[in-house]
Amino acid sequence: MAMASMRRGGVRAAQNSMTTTRRAFLATDAAPLKRTALHADHVALGGRMVPFCGWDMPVQYKESIIDTHTHTRTHAGLFDVSHMGQLKLHGRDRVEFMESLVVGDIKGLATDNARLSLFTNEQGGIKDDTVITNGADWLYVVVNAGCADKDLAHIQEHLARFKASGKEVDLEILSPDYSLVALQGTGDLFRPEAAAVVGEHIAGGPESLRGLAFMSGRDTRFDSLPVRITRCGYTGEDGFEISVPTSDAVTLWRTLLQHTGKVMPVGLAARDSLRLEAGLCLYGNDITEETTPIEAGLAWTIGKRRRAEGGFPGADVILKQIKEGVTRKRVGFVLAEGIARAHATVHDEKGELLGEATSGGYGPSLKKAVGMTYLPTALAKNGTPIQVQVRKKFYPATVAAMPFHPTNYYKPTQ
Repeated sequence: MAMASMRRGGVRAAQNSMTTTRRAFLATDAAPLKRTALHADHVALGGRMVPFCGWDMPVQYKESIIDTHTHTRTHAGLFDVSHMGQLKLHGRDRVEFMESLVVGDIKGLATDNARLSLFTNEQGGIKDDTVITNGADWLYVVVNAGCADKDLAHIQEHLARFKASGKEVDLEILSPDYSLVALQGTGDLFRPEAAAVVGEHIAGGPESLRGLAFMSGRDTRFDSLPVRITRCGYTGEDGFEISVPTSDAVTLWRTLLQHTGKVMPVGLAARDSLRLEAGLCLYGNDITEETTPIEAGLAWTIGKRRRAEGGFPGADVILKQIKEGVTRKRVGFVLAEGIARAHATVHDEKGELLGEATSGGYGPSLKKAVGMTYLPTALAKNGTPIQVQVRKKFYPATVAAMPFHPTNYYKPTQ
């Protein structure tokens, strides 16, 4: 009876956490909400629509958040991420221009390879994270929905000055003429579910995907539809982000959902719990304009050449931190009991305030609660005991390595 009671209590706690997750997306926006091309399909599928970064997006469908989270881990989840910004840079000096804004080594990107990078400000803070692909004679850039307008203004401001100096680069804004969907899910490592589904429709069939490694992509066709497919995602699983002309988005979406039992639509709430288990940052929470790449544990985004040459906003601050270290670091933590969400206060064993959780929630794959925070460097070691305060009660927690759940990014076999 005691064990049964504990199990029921654990389920109730998880359900309460997921309810809180839904509430987290309910912040209202003054301006009319934008809709993706898939909005009517979300409603028809029972999607619960909520405001998110100025868009009306599905936070959950008919299935529970835990069920859709688990289905993505064991089969494949389908996400509408058309609210994210897509653009291209053309011209002889496009790489030089991009490297004047981000920390990554874009010059060193092989054709059709992609890289996570960071827009930074002059103080070394992170303006946004972005995925950049080298398309041979253009760069394909995807930015976060909540930062899309800010990023575009930032790019355009610098672009005008760059071109005025005699450089050659042009900006092509793909959104909203192009939509973006993500199919995520490893399932069986010997036959990844997302890859098996996409392989039935992609030009060249399943064999054409065997050599497509994590963070690489290409222009191809999905049945008769022209698409840009990139092997990446925000769940820690193998999967794909598929850019498609908006006029074809509904066809693509419905075709993928025809794989009943394999593919399930997934909303924002499960997307958040999946990325949290994978230790992936949420912009505006875990990384902001007040956090640097080094504090955030993202020094790996700055390649050897960029460390030697600098040339990106905030380089003096960031390169000094690489050399001398930082006073705080982003870490993960696991709670022994209770569930903490973003903004829950974090304390040391004596109760002294250290900061607050930047992300947090129940991890359905882990069957326990996890979170992220920034701690003084001296306390940022795995195994350090801390406390998290939730509704005036202190819960014991332990600093833990991330990702909390093993990632399954695809690498071709040699």
